[in-house]
Amino acid sequence: MSLSASDLEEARLWIALSLVPGLGGQRICQLLKVFGSPEQIFAAPHDALRQVVPEPVAEAITAGPDLAATDFAANWLMQENNHLLTLADSRYPPALLEIADPPPLLYAKGQLPAFDLPGMAIVGSRNATPQGEKNAADFAQALCEQGYCVISGLALGIDGAAHQGALRAKGITIAVVGTGLDIVYPSKHRALAHQIVEQGLIISEFALGTPSRPQNFPRRNRLISGLSQGCLVVEANAKSGSLITARLAAEQGREVFAIPGSIHSPVSKGCHELIKQGAKLVDCIQDIVQEMAPLHSQQQQASQEDAFEGHDPEETPHTQLLACMGYDPISIDALQQSSGLTSDSLSAMLLVLELENKVVALPGGRYQRMS
Repeated sequence: MSLSASDLEEARLWIALSLVPGLGGQRICQLLKVFGSPEQIFAAPHDALRQVVPEPVAEAITAGPDLAATDFAANWLMQENNHLLTLADSRYPPALLEIADPPPLLYAKGQLPAFDLPGMAIVGSRNATPQGEKNAADFAQALCEQGYCVISGLALGIDGAAHQGALRAKGITIAVVGTGLDIVYPSKHRALAHQIVEQGLIISEFALGTPSRPQNFPRRNRLISGLSQGCLVVEANAKSGSLITARLAAEQGREVFAIPGSIHSPVSKGCHELIKQGAKLVDCIQDIVQEMAPLHSQQQQASQEDAFEGHDPEETPHTQLLACMGYDPISIDALQQSSGLTSDSLSAMLLVLELENKVVALPGGRYQRMS
C-alpha cells in the first residue's frame, strides 16, 4: 500500500493508541471526544488524561507508544492489499457506524470496494453436516447472484462453506476474524483466506499477532452482524456461537433468518429456537429476497430522493448531517429528530465529524458546526 509520510505517521499513532494496555474501544472514543486525535491524546498532560481514563491507563499513554509494535504494524501496512481503517477515515464501513460500539480502527486485507455492496451474514456450526455445508454454499452463491456481499467468520463448517459458495459465484465475500490479520485461523483455511483476499476482504479489530482466544469471537460476531443487513443461520446447536451473532443482529435491527432441519438433529436445535423466537423460516433464496425487498426499495428511494430533504443525494451521510445542523448550536435530541438517525448512529457520526474538526461539542449536550 502506498502511503504518504504524513498518512503513515497518522496510522502509526492510531495503532499505538489501540495498543495501550487497558485502553479498549469505548475509552478510545472517550479520549477522542475530549482531545480530538491520537496525536493530541499522546501530547496531553497526565493530569488531563486522568480525568478521562484510570490512572494506570493514563500512565501508559504518558509513557508513549510501543515503538516495536507500531513499527511491525506499519511495515505490515505498507504491504500490498493491506489497509488500516479508522473512525476518521472516509473508507470506514458506514454500516458499523450504526452499531453501539464501532471499533475505533480496523485492520483490513483485500479489496475495499467489498463494503459497497449490501451485506448478508451466513453463520452456523463448525461441526456442520455435509447437507448443511451444501446449503450454506448454495445460499451464498445465490445471494451473490442477487447482488449481496456474503459475510462470515472464516471458521470451519458453515462459515467456510459460505465463503466458498460466494467465491464460486465470482461474488464478493468478507471474512471477519478473531485474530490478528497476520495469523490465519483455522490454519486449514489458509488457501481459502488467500482466495478471499483476491476477491473480497478479511478484516479484524484485533492487533497484529493476536492469537485465537475464546473471548475474541463474541466481539468478532458483533461485526459480522453489524456489517450485514440480515443474518442467515444455517445449522446451529443449542449453545452455538452463531446464536450470539443472530441475537446481536436482532439487537442491531438486522433481519434474522434460519433454515429448519430434522427435529432429531442437534445442529437444528438452535435454528428451531430462533424460528420460535421470530426468525424467518427459510427454505429457498426467494424467502430472503422477498423479505429484504422493502429494505432495498427504501435504500433506492433514499439514494434517488435524498434522506435529508432539500439536499443533494450525491452527498455523503456526514455532509447531509452537517446540512441538517445548520450553523447555530443544536441539542443532540433536536438533531436526532431532524435527521431521523438512531442515537447510536448519530453519536458515531458526530464523533467522526469532531475528529474531522467539522463540529464541536458544547456544554449541555449541544453541538455546533465549524465550517
